[in-house]
Amino acid sequence: MTDLEFLDTAEHLLSRIEASCDRINDETDADIDNQRVGGMITVTFANRSQIIVNLQKPLHEVWMAAKSGGYHFKYKDGQWLDTKGEGEFFANLSRFGSAQSGLNLDF
Repeated sequence: MTDLEFLDTAEHLLSRIEASCDRINDETDADIDNQRVGGMITVTFANRSQIIVNLQKPLHEVWMAAKSGGYHFKYKDGQWLDTKGEGEFFANLSRFGSAQSGLNLDF
């Protein structure tokens, strides 16, 4: 993957996170705030816990920091997969977001 391909693919991922937060707020009682600064999004839940997603451009990875730990994802076969075999990005974001917010969230 070239640098430009990574940036295009990663931009789509970040945009999807933002759109998912908006959709969740519209469809549920969740109160999720997301703030984007460059290649980083901070997702803040009503209880003030956070999940931070940021791009690691030199490594062509996306990193996620949640209460449960830090996770690295690489784009492979059309999806962002955990580098340690722990699954797909949005499945993990949904799982971690649900655990932190106390709500059943589907990003």
